[in-house]
Amino acid sequence: MARLPEPDRSTFPQDLQDFLATIPEHKNFTMMSYSISTIEQYIRQGVAQYTGLELPARTRELVILTTAAVAQAEYEFVQHVPISESAGVDPEIREVIHRLEFDSPRLSAGDRAVVNFAAAVVRHPTVSDEVFDAVHAVLSNRETLEAMQVIGFYWSFGRVATVLQVEIEPAHGTAVVEASRMLGAARKEISEC
Repeated sequence: MARLPEPDRSTFPQDLQDFLATIPEHKNFTMMSYSISTIEQYIRQGVAQYTGLELPARTRELVILTTAAVAQAEYEFVQHVPISESAGVDPEIREVIHRLEFDSPRLSAGDRAVVNFAAAVVRHPTVSDEVFDAVHAVLSNRETLEAMQVIGFYWSFGRVATVLQVEIEPAHGTAVVEASRMLGAARKEISEC
């Protein structure tokens, strides 16, 4: 049982209720909606991570899975199993990450560079030149920074689940990704008007 009860969405401003109705029910989003002045922006930042990054989807999912595994954010790891699968992450690779075996020979050199970088960012305030140089050899400047933003986003999202003891719910599949794409497309249409 979560440390906080789920907030009553019917008490939220109507525009926030309308916005939240556009995304799948998600216990972590629900818990975060206590912060009515920031939840929409937070979700939109998440949307951008599915619609606006140069970082390839598979790499993004390796970063998210690693962040969740190192941060012991099982809620996020579970949610990203089907999403990572749809992005091309094999079950064997997910298991290697879940077991924190970041130097496993089952990981390609590029995947090892990415997961070791993500793990180092979660664990420490700085990363070694060796870890940085390895990831920068496979990611562009932009992709490197985007990976760091993904790490920060999912670290904080995972901490909501771990600190508030949000119940792990069955994975939503790719529903959140699909909702993100729809929100991203709608936002693009509005900006082009």
